[in-house]
Amino acid sequence: MKIAIFQFAPRFAQVEANLQKIEHAVQGVDFDLLILPELCTTGYQFVSHEEVVELAEAIPEGPTTERLTRLAREKSAHIVASLAEKEGEQLYNSAALVGPEGLVGKYRKLHLFDEEKLFFNRGNLGLPVWDIGTAKIGLLICFDWIFPEAARTLALKGADVLCQPANLILPYCQDAMVTRALENRVFTVTANRVGAEARGGKPQLVFTGKSQVVAPNGERLVQFSEREERLRVVEIHPEAARDKWITPRNHLFEERRPDAYTV
Repeated sequence: MKIAIFQFAPRFAQVEANLQKIEHAVQGVDFDLLILPELCTTGYQFVSHEEVVELAEAIPEGPTTERLTRLAREKSAHIVASLAEKEGEQLYNSAALVGPEGLVGKYRKLHLFDEEKLFFNRGNLGLPVWDIGTAKIGLLICFDWIFPEAARTLALKGADVLCQPANLILPYCQDAMVTRALENRVFTVTANRVGAEARGGKPQLVFTGKSQVVAPNGERLVQFSEREERLRVVEIHPEAARDKWITPRNHLFEERRPDAYTV
């Protein structure tokens, strides 16, 4: 299975330009699953509720989902893209998984980071897992990384690959996702952005890049630099995530003691 990550710096509010950049990046590239950064079509640093309302779209009826579905159909592949979602009066930081036939599913970010709480509602769709044929896919978005329960839940539901669109500014996540891969024996894919944003007199946000793919044994199969805008493809074998035996006597999930984990 070929996993592609496109690490780039979205231009704030320039949805069409960002979509064109994504489409240009994948020209001539063969992949099975493409993961894009968090809020990849709008940028991140909103300064008002009105901005979010203006830029948010319905999923799957909105133009971004439709555009990415056409791209998925052209590539005979699946795409994970995070975007601002509007459902009635509610706004969510969401991720859509689309394939050649359209929307496979969506995830709404459970754990909102800092000022995201001013603009978005907390996710209400739980932690679903989807079978796309080549692998079972679970989604996380950025700050979800610091809550190990989220990754563990997806692994217990059978996910082989945890896809994480991100706009990381803290320096810890990339290393933590190695642990998430190890403690769940799954592949983790972090698609982070690069560049900086400083809008409305707010402090500048500098995004850390270093997108990566980590194997179930904790090996980084690929990691980007902190600043490069680039699409990279790595081949994985999803069946490696289905072996949960740590030793001949220790099964990762069968050894769990939920009775002892209560608070």
